[in-house]
Amino acid sequence: MASIQKLAVNSNSEKWDQFVHNHPEGTFFHLAGWQNVIHNTYQHKCWYLYSEDEKGNILGVLPLVELKSKLFGHSLVSTPFCVYGGVIAESNESKQALEEHAIELAKELNVDYLELRYQAPQHNDKFLTKSMHSYFTYELGETDEAILAGIKKKQRAVIRHALKEPLTTNFDAKVTHVHDIYAESVRNLGTPVFPAKYFKNLKQEFGEQCELMTVESNNKAVSAVMSFYYKNEVLPYYGGGLSEARQLKSNDLMYYALMCHAANNKQCTRFDFGRSKNDSGAYKYKKHWGMEPQPLYYQYYLVKATELPNLSPNNPKYKMFIKMWQKLPLWASQKLGPFLSKYLG
Repeated sequence: MASIQKLAVNSNSEKWDQFVHNHPEGTFFHLAGWQNVIHNTYQHKCWYLYSEDEKGNILGVLPLVELKSKLFGHSLVSTPFCVYGGVIAESNESKQALEEHAIELAKELNVDYLELRYQAPQHNDKFLTKSMHSYFTYELGETDEAILAGIKKKQRAVIRHALKEPLTTNFDAKVTHVHDIYAESVRNLGTPVFPAKYFKNLKQEFGEQCELMTVESNNKAVSAVMSFYYKNEVLPYYGGGLSEARQLKSNDLMYYALMCHAANNKQCTRFDFGRSKNDSGAYKYKKHWGMEPQPLYYQYYLVKATELPNLSPNNPKYKMFIKMWQKLPLWASQKLGPFLSKYLG
């Protein structure tokens, strides 16, 4: 008989991570290290569930985190702060058992809703599906020239322009430098920033799988990105640029240089540009590179909620807040942002 267990925070997760590594649908965001990072940064309650047989072999895993806020509601999510999540299992039986357990847990916790973030369409009539985001991937060529040739013509011209600028790249940047640039970038978008502690914990937990990069102009970092490496894939995850980055095209150079670096030095064959809300500015920017959007299938089980959640910046409920946030001094946004962003998973 299979049983469902809970992985303790900061415990030995070797068996969990080995299962994720061997499973074809296992992603970087299924790794147990995320539980440590989220708990140690935000103190959210984590429910990292796994199914095992009588011999102790793992049959499936489901990372879950409970988010509870007066402003944004009460939810159980797989996995907040991550693009992908949901159950990965050896069989449909194990998958269904973990999903059923998650539903019962959601009822027990009396959350508004349970959210499972899948890449592929699911066939479970107990859940409602929402597909408001897409993700973008790009197959990396074997040479810098091949990588550039595969990019859409107009974006290729932008990169060639940036290559003529006196810009330098640093793939061993400090967490504080990357976070400071990211903080200013998201403040300009009207979004609360994650705390520097979160970035530090990600780097500490994932080590060489987490890389920090900056692009400099006249010895000043103007663009920065935190990237993850997993299964021969690079995922630029938290990135941004200062106001001068637009004119310098340093963000464009940054992503192209990262592609080349990942292929040449990290044996990566794939570039995952992450998710963007459909038809948003980021969505259009990624399409401009020539990458075709792939829809994400987020599933919801409503417990207390009567309708699907809408945490979109386009939601009229948040539009005035966004405008106010954009006008905040940088120091104020960095001070106040972490109190809000911990619930914006």
